Amino acid sequence: MDDRFSRQADIVPRQRILDSKATVIGVGAIGRQVALQLTAIGVPHLQIFDFDFVEISNLATQGFLAKDLHKPKVEAVAEFCRQMNPELVIEVVLDRFKRSTPVGNCVFVCVDLIETRKIIWDALKDKVSFLCDGRMSAEVLRVITACDEKSRKYYPQTLFTAEQAYAGPCTAKTTIYCANIAAGFMLAQFTKYLRLMPVEPDIQINLLASELNVGSC
Repeated sequence: MDDRFSRQADIVPRQRILDSKATVIGVGAIGRQVALQLTAIGVPHLQIFDFDFVEISNLATQGFLAKDLHKPKVEAVAEFCRQMNPELVIEVVLDRFKRSTPVGNCVFVCVDLIETRKIIWDALKDKVSFLCDGRMSAEVLRVITACDEKSRKYYPQTLFTAEQAYAGPCTAKTTIYCANIAAGFMLAQFTKYLRLMPVEPDIQINLLASELNVGSC
């Protein structure tokens, strides 16, 4: 066993993760941290999608570095991931997700819009073995996972219309600590999947109120 991964060997099955190609769609607040954590736990092949560039407001809320300003987010994230693990095979897609683009068998959805989530689900629902969707508004997060028959039936019920989405003020949309917690829960769901353990289909956390709700199908 490589010493790099020796202290997580019973939590992240090495052979199972070596059989995984992870795709992260959107590498902003949640997605950037998901990509870094996937790299750290030893995913061998990582694909990242994003069409956006690093703006100054992203430094506080998404964890990008000052030297990343004006770079494509995918390039900044890829550079950091390569520094963490030079052996990582990383595929950078400076574009929006497209139905025709091949993806990995494990997909992490970290986009802003419900409409985009619907497009991703319609394109991938029959093609991937694990899909985890991270959502956030200020200090409230939600992690929804589809990886078995019941959770695959449940997930479309969470794709409400844009009109039903909560629209808070632009100065209360993103916090880096909430994004990091959301990413951590997404990785926890992924490692449960790797261990063939039951995975909760819907987790909701309100950090301000210290509330945790775990939904069932």
